[in-house]
Amino acid sequence: MSDFLSAQTRTETDSIGSVEIPASAYWGVHTARAHENFPIARRPISVYPDFIRAFACVKQAAARANLEIGALDEQRATLIDRACEEIKTGMLHDQFVVGVVQGGAGTSTNMNANEVITNRALELAGHEKGDYAFINPNDHTNRSQSTNDTYPTAIKIALAFSLGSLLGELALLADSFTAKGREFSHIIKVGRTQLQDAVPMTLGQEFNAFAVTLREDIERLREAVTLLGEVNMGATAIGTGINAPRGYKEAVIRHLRDITGLELVTAGDLVESTSDTGVFITFSGALKRSALKLSKISNDLRLLSSGPQAGLGEINLPARQAGSSIMPGKVNPVIPEAVSQVAYSVAGADVTVSMAVEAGQLQLNAFEPIIAHSLFQSITWLDRACQTLRVNCVDGITANEDRLADTVSRSVTVITALAPVIGYAAAAKLAKEALATNERVSELVVSRGLLDQAQLDDILQPSKLAGLAPETGAIDIIEGSAPEKLEDGEEVHPPVG
Repeated sequence: MSDFLSAQTRTETDSIGSVEIPASAYWGVHTARAHENFPIARRPISVYPDFIRAFACVKQAAARANLEIGALDEQRATLIDRACEEIKTGMLHDQFVVGVVQGGAGTSTNMNANEVITNRALELAGHEKGDYAFINPNDHTNRSQSTNDTYPTAIKIALAFSLGSLLGELALLADSFTAKGREFSHIIKVGRTQLQDAVPMTLGQEFNAFAVTLREDIERLREAVTLLGEVNMGATAIGTGINAPRGYKEAVIRHLRDITGLELVTAGDLVESTSDTGVFITFSGALKRSALKLSKISNDLRLLSSGPQAGLGEINLPARQAGSSIMPGKVNPVIPEAVSQVAYSVAGADVTVSMAVEAGQLQLNAFEPIIAHSLFQSITWLDRACQTLRVNCVDGITANEDRLADTVSRSVTVITALAPVIGYAAAAKLAKEALATNERVSELVVSRGLLDQAQLDDILQPSKLAGLAPETGAIDIIEGSAPEKLEDGEEVHPPVG
């Protein structure tokens, strides 16, 4: 980072000592120490812009609340407010340099925000960066606050911001599957259970089911995000509200609602809210559910497209890149493979969140940074995974109609539709014989005189087989059907009642 190598510096001092800070940097001594102490992830918090935006919202609301109750003068409050507004629009995000993995329960992130906002406010006022006698990161930008209320509040707001994009991508992906469902609605295929042939369905039904399951998860995620609306602003250190003036708690939540547009409320018990991070388990669980469903869908796409000659080969995925350095012409289902790997990461992150939530002690959870990183990464990767699955895969899927039609014509699965008429035992025997002799079930049924061709054609209408006809599920018993005999002499009686 060039700022760390700058020849021109300014000196900043904290309770530990003095540190030389690059003159051009908007961050200060606390951020510098954190950068040195936590060279772990090599990823700054700025990789999550919604988090930076959310922190700016929190600090802006605090400045407005402090001004309203007389805890901060208008000049300083206005300058802090202006700096926050700029950061909300994307300015100075490169100055948020502390690592996503950090000790201190998020103090480094809070101070990074305080220092950047303060130095930009100083600049707006015509002062030099580091002139903290005029505006101080702790005394003014952080007034009436603690890391322990601003940090978790910023996480919740950022998750709500980020989720909006993910929900949009999930909806677009569901729409793509719905469109494919309509496109494939006329194509009959063999459904499968336990990877074995089951009963007929349409390819359209299969793709429409993918859309439905995604839309269900959109609703579950919307339910989960409502739980993030309870925040602990005004709790300060442990929930007792020390150093937060009278009226601040009520003012800050009102301003925070106005600034974010979110339905935020102050927790009923700030001590409990400061120590409990259980809401993040619920939210993480909802993300994991969506991720694993996406992986299941991706695996189905891989199975349906397997081959193309020696597998199922029912659909074709768009060819995105060469699949082998040694096998010419091989093309792999790389997009569904990538999506499944994202799902595995989200599932692992859920374990991390669960362990970190459990590890909180007494009045504070020190492990919120890894909770935040895990959740933000999961949302970010899921968002991108949905987009690439839609654009680079689903929208370009085609059906191998001839192969599907041939499979259905040779399949013994239609015997299930005949079982209510000829009886389960007889149907099972015919299915076994058809598999052994490679004859078609329909031919065996007619040749044995169990049904005539017209009766057979009526029962085996594609719309009925796929459960699309209104009368499906109420197969009429064919009048006058007499007991027939199979080759082994067993009588076959049409079921009665």
